[in-house]
Amino acid sequence: MSTLAHTDHVSSDAEDAVATNALGYRNEEKLTIERRGEVVLLGINRPHIHNRIDPETYRKLARAYYDYEHDPSLRAAVLFGHGPNFSRGVDVEGFKELVLSGKPLLDGPNMIDPLAKETRPLKKPLIVVVHGDTWNLGHELHLVADIRIAAEDTEFGQDENSHGRFPGGGATIRFVREAGWGNAMRYMLTGQHWSAQEAYRMGVVQAVKETQSAALDEGVAIARQIADCAPLGVQMTLRSSHLYIDPSETEALALLGTQYTELYRTQDFSEGRDAYSENRKPRFEGR
Repeated sequence: MSTLAHTDHVSSDAEDAVATNALGYRNEEKLTIERRGEVVLLGINRPHIHNRIDPETYRKLARAYYDYEHDPSLRAAVLFGHGPNFSRGVDVEGFKELVLSGKPLLDGPNMIDPLAKETRPLKKPLIVVVHGDTWNLGHELHLVADIRIAAEDTEFGQDENSHGRFPGGGATIRFVREAGWGNAMRYMLTGQHWSAQEAYRMGVVQAVKETQSAALDEGVAIARQIADCAPLGVQMTLRSSHLYIDPSETEALALLGTQYTELYRTQDFSEGRDAYSENRKPRFEGR
């Protein structure tokens, strides 16, 4: 674990236009989208500048989340990063221009804010697979996921206080909730980085795999397991859990009976019951 000093890279359009990563994606795409049956893989794709997020990349991710949620053929999503790092966070100059212009970051319809887990949560599950440098906004995108997998080489950081900023993407709430007050304060207030194993110890990641490839394979495998389950049951589970977070545990518990009754009337519920009785794999249709 280290407190690495770094400066935010200022990218240019020309740089994005010519750089190509090992998978052959041209970096003007900034976000790759790959369907694998009922699972979609979303890849942050600016590896030549450590996958720092500029406004365009953020908007592309917001649109991809919307499309995922509204595509009935997709049941689980995996977010990862191309290249040696998941993301070192914000491309500061790009966001500086946006802030000074006074224009909104998400300025169009058909978008879901990737950081709006509590106020506008995805209704479908999101798995995030991280590796290499996963700092600041990169870590905050990771915190929003429902399930988190890390490669052994992952180095996490929320070191904005070391650079005259503060964790403004939700880590001050979500990191505290996930890791506990003392753990979160130790790293956010000092700017010290921490390892994948330390994140696992704190319960912030659910598994640590030896390599980036193995971590992504694990994330996709979990997504496929989710895709085999009843989609309405999965969505109801997420909805109930989000209600526990906001507005309260009491309200979430009070609604369980109503939610179960709603699910009982669906084809997915009947199919799950019948498949169990007939000792066969269920064929869920999401209705």
